[in-house]
Amino acid sequence: MRILHTSDWHIGRTFHGHATLDALGAVLDALVAQVRENDVDVVIVAGDVFDSATPAASAYTLLDDALIALHETGATVIVTSGNHDSAARLGFHSRLLRDGIHVLTDPTAIATPVTVEDEHGAVRFFGIPYLEPAIVRQHWPEASLKNQAQTMAHAMDLVRDGIASDEGRSVAIAHCFAAGVDATAGLEREVRQGGLDVVPLAVFDGPDYVALGHIHGRQQLSDRVRYSGAPLHYSFGEQHKERGSWLIELDAGGLASTEWLALPVPRRLVTLTGSLDEILTDENVAAHADDWVCAVYTDPVPQHEPMRRLRERFPFCALVQHAPVGAGAAEEQSYAQRLHGAVTDTERIEAFLEHVRAGAGASEREAELIRDVLDDRVRAEALV
Repeated sequence: MRILHTSDWHIGRTFHGHATLDALGAVLDALVAQVRENDVDVVIVAGDVFDSATPAASAYTLLDDALIALHETGATVIVTSGNHDSAARLGFHSRLLRDGIHVLTDPTAIATPVTVEDEHGAVRFFGIPYLEPAIVRQHWPEASLKNQAQTMAHAMDLVRDGIASDEGRSVAIAHCFAAGVDATAGLEREVRQGGLDVVPLAVFDGPDYVALGHIHGRQQLSDRVRYSGAPLHYSFGEQHKERGSWLIELDAGGLASTEWLALPVPRRLVTLTGSLDEILTDENVAAHADDWVCAVYTDPVPQHEPMRRLRERFPFCALVQHAPVGAGAAEEQSYAQRLHGAVTDTERIEAFLEHVRAGAGASEREAELIRDVLDDRVRAEALV
């Protein structure tokens, strides 16, 4: 049996204010082609189908089109909900609930698998929707579910009970942050902000394969436990990570092989660092005019309208950041510390400029203007 493992489509998410529906649609078309070319029997979407619990109508349309296209290849499609999805909305999306398309959002049905047959017999797929401990502990009052690690451990116990009830191969699908993830792989927003606890890898013992979602870069935590990552880049932090999915093959004995299938990148992401003039060179423009650009300019002081100037040369400049050289050292001193000991107005203005300019005080010309203004004020006060 051939299984394609994908996740984290995040339909409806924007990229620095830019819509991604068309780009994601093109990538999912390529994924459908891969399913057809590789004679895939089952497609797994491991959570975070949508980016919001209340997606727009256009997001539903894209999901409909993608899942119907996958279904038309002859593959069985199994979808679970993630932390960004509304399990209720996804579960009752009636157009998707048809033979061969399974949307698994009910935590009380974890032990009830979707069974798919091949020449070697049955393969049982256990879908674990995203489990928020405070919400799902009502279903299992006998268990201590204080955090996600405990909750996922309980869910996997239910899966193992289901596995033990019958012979044959099995696959588990879950959406969580597992131990051993490379922090540079493209972490979900909640993970970067410390919103989730870590699930030990041993929790996933039992199934022949565990398809995980929630991390946006591909990860191999063991031969059996993997993240596929998102099919589209959703942040500049992910720019060097391949997009794709895992092609898993099960034989009569269980996991037989794994293969990474890369997906196309509709528009490359690049981070350009240097002074604003260096970033705007003809060489950079020639190389990156069609890329999403993050410009990190290192000029000592903020430049006038940097985004306007950048977009005149890079139409797809999405982000501009000011990171002056020496800013780290400048940040070590607070504004109050800079003002301490400043006696004259000139010294106070210099302290302010150094604070807002990451340590860069007034230039010679600016110092001259400051002196002129202060002298004018002194003369005006003398006339009162």
